[in-house]
Amino acid sequence: MVDSQQGKVPFREYQTWYRMIGHPEHSPLTPLVVVHGGPGCTHDYIDAFQDLAANGRPVIHYDQLGNGLSTHLPEKGEEFWTIDLFLEELDNLLNHLGIQHRYMLLGQSWGGILSAEHAVRRPTGLKGLVIANSPASMELWLKAAFELRSELPQDVQNTLLAHEQAGTIDSPEYKAASDVFYQRHVCRLQPWPDEVKRTFAAIDDDPTVYHTMNGPTEFHVIGPMKDWTIIDRLEHINVPTLVISGYYDEAKPECVKPYAERIAGAEWEIFPNSSHMPHVEERSDCMTRIERFLEKKGL
Repeated sequence: MVDSQQGKVPFREYQTWYRMIGHPEHSPLTPLVVVHGGPGCTHDYIDAFQDLAANGRPVIHYDQLGNGLSTHLPEKGEEFWTIDLFLEELDNLLNHLGIQHRYMLLGQSWGGILSAEHAVRRPTGLKGLVIANSPASMELWLKAAFELRSELPQDVQNTLLAHEQAGTIDSPEYKAASDVFYQRHVCRLQPWPDEVKRTFAAIDDDPTVYHTMNGPTEFHVIGPMKDWTIIDRLEHINVPTLVISGYYDEAKPECVKPYAERIAGAEWEIFPNSSHMPHVEERSDCMTRIERFLEKKGL
C-alpha cells in the first residue's frame, strides 16, 4: 500500500486542500499533479488517476479554490474568479510541496485548459503534460455543444430552450433535459460511479465558480470563459504532451485537434467507448495508455 498524506496549503488568505500519494523524494519517477475540471468541480470525479501511483509515482490531487475541501468563497464575483487566480494557486501548491523543479501536469477538461495555460509560460520544472478532454478554444467548444445539442430528441431541445429563455434553468424539467445530454456526452456509464456523483453534488451545493466562470450547464456557456482561446499560443509548449479524448466526447475532435497539431510531437488518443471521462468509462485502457506515454518519454 502506497503511503498517502493530505493537508491544506496556505494560499493568499485562503487554503488549498491536497492529497499526495507517495513521496517525491523517495521516487525516481516524475511527480504527477492532477488538475480537475469545471471550472468549479472537485477532485472526486478524477480520483481514478491515483491508479498511476501503483508503480511508485507520486500523484497529487487537489481541490481548486472555491471547491471541495478548499476554501469556499460564495460572495466573490466575476472579477475574482480568473485563470490567473488558478495559475497562481497551482504555482503556490507546487512550491509548497517542493516539486516546482520537477513535475508533470494532467489536466482534465477545464483542468487541461489551466494546464495548457501553465505550460505556454514554459516553467522550467514542467517535464510533461497530459491534456484530457479539453477544448483549445471556447468558440470550438460552443460550436460542438450546439451540434451535439441539435442531435438530442426534439422535445428535449424544446425544454432546454424554453427554460433558458424564461430564466428557469433551476427547474427540475431543465435538469432532466440536461441529463440527457450529460448521459450521452459527459459520462456514459449507467449508473454514474460514486466519485462522479460526488463531484456533481458538490457543484449543486456550491455552484459559485462554475456558474460564474462558465454558466449553468456544459452546453450553455455564458460566463467570461466563453471567449477564451489558447490556439495561437500552443506552439510555446515545449514538453512531451499526450492528448486524450472520447469518441462521444462533448469535446469533439475539432475542439481537441489544435493541441495535437500545434504542440510539437504531441500524441493523441481517442477512446472508442468513452465520452468526456475515459478515466472512468475505460479506466484500465486509459491508465495503460498514459503509463505507456510516460514510460516512453522517460518520465
